[in-house]
Amino acid sequence: MPAIAIIGAQWGDEGKGKATDLLGSRVDYVVKFNGGNNAGHTVVVGDQKYALHLLPSGILTPGCTPVIGNGVVVDLNVLFHEIEGLEARGVDTSRLVVSASAHVIADYNRTVDKVTERFLGSRRLGTTGRGIGPTYADKMNRIGIRVQDIFDEKILRQKIEGALELKGQVLTKIYNRRAPSVDETLEELLQYVDRLRPMVADTGLLLNQALDRGETVLLEAGQATLLDVDHGTYPFVTSSSATAGGACTGSGIPPMRMDQVIGIVKAYTTRVGEGPFPTELFDESGEHLRNVGAEFGTTTGRPRRCGWYDAVIARYAARVNGVTDFVLTKLDVLTGLETIPVCVAYDVGGVRHDEMPVNQTDFHHAKPIFEHLPGWSEDITGARTLDDLPANARAYVERVEELSGSRISAVGVGPDREATVVVHPLI
Repeated sequence: MPAIAIIGAQWGDEGKGKATDLLGSRVDYVVKFNGGNNAGHTVVVGDQKYALHLLPSGILTPGCTPVIGNGVVVDLNVLFHEIEGLEARGVDTSRLVVSASAHVIADYNRTVDKVTERFLGSRRLGTTGRGIGPTYADKMNRIGIRVQDIFDEKILRQKIEGALELKGQVLTKIYNRRAPSVDETLEELLQYVDRLRPMVADTGLLLNQALDRGETVLLEAGQATLLDVDHGTYPFVTSSSATAGGACTGSGIPPMRMDQVIGIVKAYTTRVGEGPFPTELFDESGEHLRNVGAEFGTTTGRPRRCGWYDAVIARYAARVNGVTDFVLTKLDVLTGLETIPVCVAYDVGGVRHDEMPVNQTDFHHAKPIFEHLPGWSEDITGARTLDDLPANARAYVERVEELSGSRISAVGVGPDREATVVVHPLI
């Protein structure tokens, strides 16, 4: 069987967790391949609601092996706090596997993240302050700490000393903040050794062997395409690769073993943090989407910026990722609207752009060109086929599909696991 990637096709929060959970009973491994605890997935199972931050959504599916891949940065305190929270609710977490090559967030990374963002002032990027970016920077600067280093105290001390040699100076002399000592950081990380050791493995080997046996591996992105460090709205992006290409580098699975890419898009658009957002709404329509869609960050609680569906970025995501199937989520949030605008292109200084502008300046000044579609008032949460949808709701799905660059294979019509219209089987 092949590997399958699930990626966000907008700015995140599209409902990847629900899509992953929906497929989880039919896959053997679910792998988080990028990001850290700056991304949150909300999954509803029956009358239970679960907010996942660092753990893969497959943790909720019995028999499925959840994997934290090498492309993830791990806050060990958050990891075990999240595990404890799930176990207290009766969830079995014993199958969790963590890559030995994943990088670890140290206390100084969190400190640097917070003070740097405050220092930027009006030029801030809107980070979560959880040390994600600085940890990825350490990784690229080759001064990072990996999970495997936790098990060798001598090596761990040397790495902490090397990192703090510069960071300590920066924190105290530039930001006037006390830097953690080597011993403080060492003590914080070493406390997890015994609990962490049984979980750690060569996950690249594990996953490729699973594929050799004919098992199915699902690769789950944190964040989304427009937040990808290379292909997103830079510099207002995350620090990792959230696209299908990142699924390979972040898991150790080669590209030729992945033949399906499922892109998740909301029936409208949201964004958290700073950066351009052409269809953003600042009126009562934006408040309506935010309140009805419960658009508040799973991890941060921050209100999300809301806007109409943007087919330009959907086409861009389809191209960048090689999307084979879209899952359109939260269609039910649009119920009750008389008309629903859909962005089909941009106007930049009087010039029409049907594709993403090549530079950030043009994208920042892009004005949406809308097509207005008729709304519907009927309750659609019980729909399970396209024929169950009201005519206007079905027409909305079909028009969005025409505009977005790939077929829509499933439509979310409510928060529950079962509240999904399946158009084409995803596996």
